[in-house]
Amino acid sequence: MTKFRSAFRTRHSTLVWLLFIATVLFVYFAGLTMPLVGPDEPRYAQVAREMFERGDWVTPTLGGFNWFEKPALLYWLQIASYNLFGVSEFAARFGSALFGLGTIVSLWVLGRHVGSTDKEHGTADSFAYWLTLIAASTVGIIAFAHGASFDIILTLPITAALVSFYIYDSNRRFLPLVSFYFFIGLALLAKGLVGFVFPVLIVGVYYTMSWKRPNAVFILSLFWGTLLSAAVASVWYLPMYLTHGFEFIDQFFIQHHFQRYTSNKYFHPQPFYFFFWVLPLMTIPWLPFFLATLWNLVRRLFTWQRDKAATDTPESSRSSIPDSLRIFCLCWIAVPLIFFSFSGSKLPGYILPAVPAAIVLTAAYIFEVIRPRRWGTWLVHSIASATFILVIIAIYAVAPRFAETDSVKGLFAIARERGFESSPVMMLHGISHNAEFYAPGRIVRDADGRQKRFLGPREISAALNRFNGKPALVLVPLEYLPQLLESDSLKSERLGDNDEMALVVVRRE
Repeated sequence: MTKFRSAFRTRHSTLVWLLFIATVLFVYFAGLTMPLVGPDEPRYAQVAREMFERGDWVTPTLGGFNWFEKPALLYWLQIASYNLFGVSEFAARFGSALFGLGTIVSLWVLGRHVGSTDKEHGTADSFAYWLTLIAASTVGIIAFAHGASFDIILTLPITAALVSFYIYDSNRRFLPLVSFYFFIGLALLAKGLVGFVFPVLIVGVYYTMSWKRPNAVFILSLFWGTLLSAAVASVWYLPMYLTHGFEFIDQFFIQHHFQRYTSNKYFHPQPFYFFFWVLPLMTIPWLPFFLATLWNLVRRLFTWQRDKAATDTPESSRSSIPDSLRIFCLCWIAVPLIFFSFSGSKLPGYILPAVPAAIVLTAAYIFEVIRPRRWGTWLVHSIASATFILVIIAIYAVAPRFAETDSVKGLFAIARERGFESSPVMMLHGISHNAEFYAPGRIVRDADGRQKRFLGPREISAALNRFNGKPALVLVPLEYLPQLLESDSLKSERLGDNDEMALVVVRRE
């Protein structure tokens, strides 16, 4: 009878895992074919396309001009996807979806390391399962895993590096330590120096907060490990420097690292407290539990050093999650939070590498406090299921409408049907980064490679002289559309609009 029950629990656990994995895969790969949105997705996808078409895995370009804002890891993922699937929105986002799933797998590995399996209910009730469930259904991870941007590309290697370090710190095995430095090298390829600064600084703060002294093996590893990280990163940084010299150093490090951090050069100002409310919002739908665990940790913060067992609280008396993990996750959250709060440029995705730590803390609270209650399992599974359902509804019913409004894909499809697929594209009273992907190689630029912003019909008319009388396409905000249609020097025909911008074909009168 005991063997029968054990076999039944094993089979049930396997079915639960298979159903869960299938659901997660469906959610994370759904909607990747939507038009690219925002200023970043189309630009990054186009940079990768230009590298792909040239067969160049080193130099990022946009519109044929050098584009040294970010390292190459996202572009490499997109190039590989273009080779597999062809140039498309799905291919541009495919790597991001994989890295989102990789972040979840990294947290599952952490859960397997620190958690224990409930012998009564099987592996489907282990901490690894609950941590993976909560990570996979966290909106911040889902959203950025659907975008062709660098934030999720950085989050995976930082998460994997820190998980590797924590495992090493627990068992002193050598392989996790090697993995720690390898993933730091990958993080350098993902988004630059922050990929090195964050893991090392988090580990240093963790040792300080824990009143622990790193052992001799870890201290020595700082030398050979840094060389390992540098060797991994050098597969792109070295050929970039050898090819472009100081131009690469100036644009990539000085302008897009130091000036971006110390100034508002790139026009993303936000108040100091910006990430203090953005980070909690990224934990939706688990926000109430995240706030509860923060409150619980604040209450226990001063008892950790005086009483490591912390037996004065009901939660800790049945704790199977070590306090060292909670301290580590608090450091993991605090370093990016404080670092980016002082930055002169702030975007929501900057704080994404801290979200996995928030997920771990939340999962530990749910596993120890909510799950043991009779209604706990039902509540958590209901929240996760509802989140997946709402995400699918949003992807197929809401997001396409937003994408159609934000994207110019439909406008250039109309132009292609009308025979203007090779006409030059000009921007009147504005620019459209979205057009980078949907009108590649046709956008009129100024001398430094930026989209040229024309300020009136006369400038448009003068520019037409360059095209030997051939028609051109003009993207113009709707409020300025009458300037073109009523101009005496141009013959203009409106092809369509997306509620924000109109596409107009213009000829000389």
